[in-house]
Amino acid sequence: MSLEGKLILGIDPGTVVMGYGLIEIKDNTPRIRHVGVVKTAGYNNHYLRLKHIFIRTQALIDEFKPDELAIESPFYGKDIQAMLKLGRAQGIVMGLALQRDIPVFEYAPLKVKQAITGMGRAAKEQVAYFLKNMLKVDDLPLELDATDALAVAICHYLQMKNPVSKAGYKGWGDFVKKNPGRVK
Repeated sequence: MSLEGKLILGIDPGTVVMGYGLIEIKDNTPRIRHVGVVKTAGYNNHYLRLKHIFIRTQALIDEFKPDELAIESPFYGKDIQAMLKLGRAQGIVMGLALQRDIPVFEYAPLKVKQAITGMGRAAKEQVAYFLKNMLKVDDLPLELDATDALAVAICHYLQMKNPVSKAGYKGWGDFVKKNPGRVK
């Protein structure tokens, strides 16, 4: 399966700031097509923020027509109300993609950071620094939510290149278990 020309929209969901990053695969290399943030700070009502996220995400999908959507899953914190609000925003984005038959892939923050920096507990600033070097670009947006979304898209690209993930294995251990004659 060729990845050439594939468009991946990465989303870092948030109810105050939602990051997005669109990459295109050219010559087996991810290239940045668009990156930015959706801000909802001007809305005092949570439901109006969700409406704004809906409208802006719908516009992004309609404008860029991504082939796949990669989204960061919420991490489990102590603030249950914040988790619920974040889950609602994530659900809106996922629902819009699914409604347009765009496959959705979800990645835990630790997996994204591990894929980009090699360290699952890397700071957002470290992720941005590694992305700059990995993608060989001079400038990235200052908003760390935007670079986090770009990292989600790159993480998905790296997972698609991984033959273990393409074959439906859960990891190398699963591969070895299902293919005992192929590994010595």
